[in-house]
Parts: sequence; structure tokens; C-alpha cells
Amino acid sequence: MNKNELKERTKRFAHDCVKLALKLPNTFLGNHIKGQLIRCSTSVAANYRAACLGQSKATFISKVSIVIEEADESEFWLEFMIDENLLNKDQVEPLRNEAHELASIFISSRMTAVGN
Repeated sequence: MNKNELKERTKRFAHDCVKLALKLPNTFLGNHIKGQLIRCSTSVAANYRAACLGQSKATFISKVSIVIEEADESEFWLEFMIDENLLNKDQVEPLRNEAHELASIFISSRMTAVGN
């Protein structure tokens, strides 16, 4: 997968998470998770775009590290939604899987950049 395909994939992930978050119930917990998921999922896409600017290897590694953290946090909030039965598991699970896959892709990318 090339960088433009990954840019599109991370942006699609952010859009899909926003759409899912807007389906959460209008409760204290639902609103809290809504904000957290929107923040971290959109951060995946935004920080990957920043990583692609290629200012330096160190900057790339730093930005990709943020992408990994935000993808993992997205996975956490999606799991939490399922645990709390806020939405149907079938609605949430594909995005949880995508968050996990994205984190794995970027971990490999960081390892390659670091040289390990």
C-alpha cells in the first residue's frame, strides 16, 4: 500500500468513526466517548498526512508514533463501546478491526524507518 492509499484509508477511517460516533446515545457516557473517538480517529488521519510531508526521518518517526497511539486509542474506545453495549457489536467491530490493522501497519512502518 502506497502513501496516497494510506492517506485515503486513514481519512476513510476517520469519516467512518465520526459517522459511528454520531450514532451514540445522547448520554454523559455516549457524549464522552463520541468526543474521544472523533478526536483520536481524526488525529490518525491528520498526523499521517503530517508524517508524509517528509521533513526529516526523525519527524516521520515522531508523527508515525502519534498515529500508532491514536489508532490504538481509537481501538480502545471502540472496544469500550462494545463493552458498554452502547451500539450493536456488528456496527462497531469492523472499525475496531480497522483501528487494529492501522496500528499494525504503522508499527511496521516505524520499525522500518528506525531500522529494526
